[in-house]
Amino acid sequence: MICLILVSIITQCQTEMLPLAALAYWPESRLKSKHKSTFVIESNDGLEANAKIVEKAKERILEGSSFEPTTVAGGVDDLASYMFSIKVKRFLRTSAPINLVAVDYPGEIFNELVTGEVNSIHKHEEFIEKCLRKDVKGLLVLLPAWEKGSDSFYEQMIRKFIGLLDSHGRMDDLRLAVAMSKCERGEIWSGRLDPEQDLFKMHLPQTTTVLRNKISKKNVEFFAISTFGVLSRNDPRPNREDQIGQEGVNSVLRETEAWRPYGMIAPLYWLSTGERLNADV
Repeated sequence: MICLILVSIITQCQTEMLPLAALAYWPESRLKSKHKSTFVIESNDGLEANAKIVEKAKERILEGSSFEPTTVAGGVDDLASYMFSIKVKRFLRTSAPINLVAVDYPGEIFNELVTGEVNSIHKHEEFIEKCLRKDVKGLLVLLPAWEKGSDSFYEQMIRKFIGLLDSHGRMDDLRLAVAMSKCERGEIWSGRLDPEQDLFKMHLPQTTTVLRNKISKKNVEFFAISTFGVLSRNDPRPNREDQIGQEGVNSVLRETEAWRPYGMIAPLYWLSTGERLNADV
């Protein structure tokens, strides 16, 4: 089994549960819409965590409710683990399944690494060990912010994280898929086709330089992800609208039947095989 750990580099990690929720909800949504797809996702609904996140995905993606913040009061082993099997159809062939094990962990760990809290490494040591153990083939790193000031924070965080990779002997054999999430936003949507050049180098140049200078070229790639996607190939408006709810303004699908997330499988496929997929998969 390939073990991939989703690492959300943010402060409000419940928001970045969306890509994971989309993976969980995709099989049910595809059956309802009867849309053809180049990939097949099987969610382990027999696993309690998977069953719960499917229900949460419906609420979050369709109705705009929020995920609760993740806590680790009982330790890493008590965190929910989600299991998926993903197959990609390419050139009349179906790939071997990508068996994905995803663990949700609070993004505050990365804030604390940057601020240099004395006890941060010790407090999160169990999770860091789980991320960087030898049977973990790759990490998906989600970076949702691109506005002014984000680059400086991400650069500091990445430098600290690279230090952890080095200390655990994972500099040469661990793949990092670095993804700009929420890329349906109009300001950055046009950069999705070449995310390294048109998203990362444009908006996060310092972070991109550190990754390219410190990590082997073969072990880091850049991606664009949108959980909501756009309305269609001929109508590239975001399939998302903001609604006012009990918890403030929430984003929901504009057209439920047209839902097709963008770029979710490409980074997972690359982490598993080392090969790039068409970005809209």
